[in-house]
Amino acid sequence: MDNRYSRQLLYSNIGERGQALLGEKTAVIVGLGALGSLSSEMLARAGVGKLILIDRDYVELTNLQRQTLYNEEDAELKKPKAVAAYDKLSKINSSIDIEVHVAHCDAGLIESVAKNADLLLDGTDNFDTRMLINDAAFKYNIPWIYAACVEGSYSSAAFIPGETPCFRCLTPVLPTTTLTCDTAGIISPAVHMAVSNQVTTALKILTEQFSGPYHMHIGNVWDMDYMKFDIGNMTESTCPTCQTKEYPEINRTASNAMKFCGRDMIQVIDERLTESVVTKTLEQADITYKTTPYFIEFNYGSTRIVSFSNGRMLMHNVVNLNKARTIVNQLFG
Repeated sequence: MDNRYSRQLLYSNIGERGQALLGEKTAVIVGLGALGSLSSEMLARAGVGKLILIDRDYVELTNLQRQTLYNEEDAELKKPKAVAAYDKLSKINSSIDIEVHVAHCDAGLIESVAKNADLLLDGTDNFDTRMLINDAAFKYNIPWIYAACVEGSYSSAAFIPGETPCFRCLTPVLPTTTLTCDTAGIISPAVHMAVSNQVTTALKILTEQFSGPYHMHIGNVWDMDYMKFDIGNMTESTCPTCQTKEYPEINRTASNAMKFCGRDMIQVIDERLTESVVTKTLEQADITYKTTPYFIEFNYGSTRIVSFSNGRMLMHNVVNLNKARTIVNQLFG
């Protein structure tokens, strides 16, 4: 049996019908760090027909300990993760469609991709984006799967419009922590446990075999602990997402500056700052810059700035939103 999916076809819960269904489906993965890079690889290898990948960041050397899709060349070139993921996944499985967005996942983008998707997967590291995914999923009646990990711990759960509460309903009972991979660290087995749960659930949903009871899964690989609890009856009667259908995150006015979770970095979005505007300003100010196929990189005082062509900037060593806005005003008026 030389079919690339032969071992998956032999598995009774997939078989010919399941494999055919996988090939017809579209999955959106938001965030291509440790979680999203691994889940995208698993789904590409499994033969999911189309993957839509969204990420705003680029590959750095510190990513390689746990973000297994990338390599040292990606880090040296500072490739956007979405571009690096496309390069790798298209060589892993050239028979599937892959669409990439090197962009911040805002309301407009998540709505545009969610409308035609069968499943949304969380590969992010912050609650704001998860709330946005949650709103889009329930607005367009699309399942989504949450996953998270830090230190040695991990968690995951699926949210099915019309069948389960939404993520917002569960936030009061989710583990509360300010820890992130950048502040507390992470070991790769925790990533693999979170993604194994997430992708197994994805395969069930995409082959139309997922049903209750519905659980939140929580574990710690270092301590070898695991637990799950039923979320089926945890719907909040006044929830603005799944009950009153106000979708507050989608309708929230977007900020032009935001912090990266756990990192001394601010993202600023200003559509005026095209590549030509940035390079002209830097040359007039006699500021040395480096151009890559993906962005412009330069230093302004102690701040390292990466500027994308669509007006999005990443400011390193900045933790204050007002300071980030001040830098933009000083440079570009």
